[in-house]
Amino acid sequence: MFTDHADISQAFVQGELLPGDGHNGNVYISVPPGYEENPLSVYRLLKPLYGMPSAARAWQTTMSAFLQREGCETVGFEKSMWKVTIDGHRILLGAHIDDFVLA
Repeated sequence: MFTDHADISQAFVQGELLPGDGHNGNVYISVPPGYEENPLSVYRLLKPLYGMPSAARAWQTTMSAFLQREGCETVGFEKSMWKVTIDGHRILLGAHIDDFVLA
């Protein structure tokens, strides 16, 4: 049996903000330290940042939707175990946050 591992780089910023995030679905931030603030500008997040309370959930929701669109099915009641059949070969995918194990 073949097993491989993948780690998604910058996974949390690959997700989409959740509808309940922020005020009316918008999240605003201050200018990062070291940058000059423009008093005429407002900074709105387009993607979740690492450290946001909902960032892991946003990534899980985005990745789950992608896997379902690609034909994967959940195994049992776990949302972290997926299976897909490609060319007669069954592939199992275990996910933990941004780490994936394929078997």
